[in-house]
Amino acid sequence: MGAETTSAEWAITARLFDPLTLGGLEMRNRLAVAPMTRVSATEAGHATDRMADYYVAFAEGGFGLVITEGLYTDQLWSQGYLYQPGLANDAQRDGWKPIVDRVHGAGVRFIAQLMHAGALSQSNRFRAGTRGPSAVRPVGQQMTFYRGSGEYPLPVEMTNAEIEEAVAGFASAAVRARAAGFDGVEIHGANGYLLDQFLTGGVNQRTDVYGGEVANRLRITIEAVEAVRAAVGPDFVVGVRSSQGKVNDFVHKWRGHEEAAEIYALLGRLPLDYLHTTEFEAWQPAFGEGPSLAALAKRHSGLPVLANGSLHDPVRAAELLSAHEADMVTLGRGALTHADWPQRVVEGAQLSEFDRRILSPLANLENADRIQAGG
Repeated sequence: MGAETTSAEWAITARLFDPLTLGGLEMRNRLAVAPMTRVSATEAGHATDRMADYYVAFAEGGFGLVITEGLYTDQLWSQGYLYQPGLANDAQRDGWKPIVDRVHGAGVRFIAQLMHAGALSQSNRFRAGTRGPSAVRPVGQQMTFYRGSGEYPLPVEMTNAEIEEAVAGFASAAVRARAAGFDGVEIHGANGYLLDQFLTGGVNQRTDVYGGEVANRLRITIEAVEAVRAAVGPDFVVGVRSSQGKVNDFVHKWRGHEEAAEIYALLGRLPLDYLHTTEFEAWQPAFGEGPSLAALAKRHSGLPVLANGSLHDPVRAAELLSAHEADMVTLGRGALTHADWPQRVVEGAQLSEFDRRILSPLANLENADRIQAGG
């Protein structure tokens, strides 16, 4: 979609600019920035001025909602990456306050994503080793663009006390997010991180109340949602992100439509304001044929759904909304390519292809600045 935008194309993409309300939170359009790990905080996990400029650029570029990268939640086992920002203590909380103020100053809503890396942790300044649902080494290799190398370490199976600590960490981080001025929190239950590890058969080999049938494997997510809601009260937006694929296992699938229906029905009973699904291509059938994952989430949960996955073509993104498979779309690569993506769509300006060098050799803001400066 370039400078020669037709009236027919605009008639389709105009859907992206309808206002939306989530849990009482009013947004000017249906375009959000997806959470993207940028490993550009200080070593102590404090947000920086460069991070502020990064998030504000999306707000000024016309998005209706910005979701932060995954923020680690406690000073135990949650940190996943070196230079990852956190909401695990009050100093980290205070570092977000001026960023939230600047994003709000541009008229945009700001949600903090809360993340526990679990067995996929590549660096944790608080603890040596990793924790997961079971003592199963994650498949794949650590991500070099997040400063990892080699196999993932073999995690230690979490005790029930450690599960309780992880759940409490989500709640405490949510309280800090609210105190920092965020409009809500998104609980990261996707992409192979801790909550998703519990949901995943084979990775979770437990025989207690956290293992076995779907309801048990989803139990830690349910407990995290309930703890967060109890901590922040009824008038603060709370969402959950879910996926089939993982950062270390892109092709992983659930056990078909029936398991997806069960997962989303259980999530739909929780005090949530939305679900956020992510797939490589959000519009594709979740299981070879039939509905997309976003459509399954919407159908079986009854909740508003944010959809993510290669939706940087404005027409395709708008068609997903028009088909009532999602209520909002979130952009990753499209937003990294153009922080003003929404404005460009309105103006009919050229949309460039994503430059993968932005994420290589490191997926941080310093590298992105170098690439975009022509280095």
